[in-house]
Amino acid sequence: MGGQHRPYTRQFKEQAVKLAIEGQDPTRTARELGMPPSTLMLWLHKAGWRKPEPDGGAAVISEDPAVLRAQIRELQRQLKRSEMEKDILKKATAYFAGLKTNGSGSSTDDEGSSR
Repeated sequence: MGGQHRPYTRQFKEQAVKLAIEGQDPTRTARELGMPPSTLMLWLHKAGWRKPEPDGGAAVISEDPAVLRAQIRELQRQLKRSEMEKDILKKATAYFAGLKTNGSGSSTDDEGSSR
């Protein structure tokens, strides 16, 4: 037909597939990425993904090792961010509670406390 074939990097393909697998509509994802929806659907098919059932059924989980590795990387990134956010909240809580977080011991905190 058109004959114009745009080369896509492996990383771009993996990210596009990941977006669609994580629940975004493949057609919408393809439009946002500026690519033909049929191309993304082909990549999804190769990854073992199937369109969710109209009754709200979940998408089939891919058994493709590349997709699973991408999902693991994403989960590890989310975990790292959550742990960082937790640490920030701990420090903010300690600051606002007037506690020291430098590990100098709690003997001075306990002595001055009259609660």
